[in-house]
Amino acid sequence: MNVDLGRRTDDGGLGAALPDCLSAAIAAPSIHNTQPWRFRVAEHHIDVLADLTRRLDVVDKASRELYLSLGAAVLNLRVAIAAHGRAPIMRLLPDAGKTELVARIAPGAAQHRSETTRLLARAIPQRRTNRRPFFAIGVPPEVIAELQAAAAIEGARLVPVDATGRDAVLGIVRTAEMLRRRDPAYRQELANWTIEVPPRRDGIPPAAYGPWSALESIPLRDFGLVQPARHRTTVSFEPEPTLAILYSAGDGPEQWLRAGQALERLWLTATVRGLATTLMTQPLEIPQLRSLFHDRDRGQAAQAILRFGYGPPAPPSPRRPLESFVMDHAPAARTGWPSEAIRPVGTPRIGTFGSGPVPSGPTWRHSGSGPMG
Repeated sequence: MNVDLGRRTDDGGLGAALPDCLSAAIAAPSIHNTQPWRFRVAEHHIDVLADLTRRLDVVDKASRELYLSLGAAVLNLRVAIAAHGRAPIMRLLPDAGKTELVARIAPGAAQHRSETTRLLARAIPQRRTNRRPFFAIGVPPEVIAELQAAAAIEGARLVPVDATGRDAVLGIVRTAEMLRRRDPAYRQELANWTIEVPPRRDGIPPAAYGPWSALESIPLRDFGLVQPARHRTTVSFEPEPTLAILYSAGDGPEQWLRAGQALERLWLTATVRGLATTLMTQPLEIPQLRSLFHDRDRGQAAQAILRFGYGPPAPPSPRRPLESFVMDHAPAARTGWPSEAIRPVGTPRIGTFGSGPVPSGPTWRHSGSGPMG
């Protein structure tokens, strides 16, 4: 049964706004641009489901990055619903017996569309992963504070990396990248998502590989590793990149979904502020290296390493057609959700830029002792 994405409803559905909302969801970032999400549209809600056939079995054995990607799609869907004047109501992992069902989102009552909501919604199609050199311009502290506030709204903590810690972080990322390059299984998996097969609409296209960092001063993932015929230019990157680490309280599927929402909210905030953003996830895919980044004093797990800066525009990554993500219509029924399981996530959860508590934890430092010494 095909879903009429443009249908109008008079009973609380999204009506003609539904295609826009789903298009916003699929614009979310995902590891290797795998786009591991599906949607089932019911009469009064949208289910977000994991497409487990798109999990990366080598770099993401625990499905952590798959859940981060799904969380980013959930955040975009929430923002889009709010931008269409409805309060999104979210429930994560609503059915313990259906592990592929990660979120259920319903359009709630009509609400005012705040300027922040409008800005975030407009940033969704503009957000990019930028693997190019950034200009040697520092990111102002007040902008970093906005990114921290954006993460905090979703229950995460963004910790800037100081000058000493930066060298340690880059060293660990570099180690992880070298370990991966020596792994035949990794090379095969990378090939699966970087080889062009027209008219392919997923994976990493050559235009998005980015240039090669001279002396690997910025150890970005080498997406051209299995494409030796595609000679990339070698350029100098910024000497002092701005780095930050995203932490979550806990380290399971629900926390990964929430961290993915925090990641996308701060990424959209960065886009609004004109910042370019790169993920540097390689060490977080290797348990022994990831453990070096955990904040044991706070009981928090590292979920993402980010690079921020000002740089030239990056090309968009392709997306599959919207229809390919939408499953058959779910049976029309009222959900009967218990009230304590429903959390409104409309404009009050979007927040305003620079408002709300800014995490006060210390910057990420290398103390000169312990496993990084």
